[in-house]
Amino acid sequence: MNDLEQILKHQFKNPRLLEKALTHSSVNSHVDANYERLEFLGDRVLGVSIASLLYKLFPAEPEGSLSQRFTGLVCKETVAQVALSLKLNEFMKVSGEEIRSNENVLCDVCEAVIGAIYIDGGVEGAINFVNHHWRDLIDRNIEPPKDTKTRLQEKAHIKGLGAPVYRLVSREGSEHEPVFHIGVSLNGMPEQVGAGKNKKLAEFDAAAKMLELIGE
Repeated sequence: MNDLEQILKHQFKNPRLLEKALTHSSVNSHVDANYERLEFLGDRVLGVSIASLLYKLFPAEPEGSLSQRFTGLVCKETVAQVALSLKLNEFMKVSGEEIRSNENVLCDVCEAVIGAIYIDGGVEGAINFVNHHWRDLIDRNIEPPKDTKTRLQEKAHIKGLGAPVYRLVSREGSEHEPVFHIGVSLNGMPEQVGAGKNKKLAEFDAAAKMLELIGE
């Protein structure tokens, strides 16, 4: 694990935390032996860290623009991209090699590593880690990105498809780890259903699928 610690720029006082953050439930399903609990923690630490960073970097931006930036920086695709840049896929403990390229797993493992660093090095260590590895992503995108719901609304108007209509399809999972399924409809198009840890993320996922369907 020394090689990975050098990449992460964090030497663990408790190496067991890093090992656990890299262990998929297919290898060890025990509640305290895989990354799932650490991912739960790291997801929240990532959110606070990114929100704090954006608040400091863009003092003149309104809440709406900050929210758009935030969504782009904590979404599954971005976090998985960071995971690959840190080569976490090479160090993961999995039962099948195909899991190493799974975007959902890469995102979860990256968040678990953040959770492990938070426990091992405190809040300052975790925030410094996020600031270091997400700062380039912020610098590359000077203008706040448009979220998928905004893009869908604009494209639907241009194509004369009316306004997108969202509805809650279902909710599953535990109270602490819910998964929401949200459907989005447009005139003449089959409903597309997205999933996420909260309703907002599920709506973004559904909008992304509808954008793909209409060729955007």
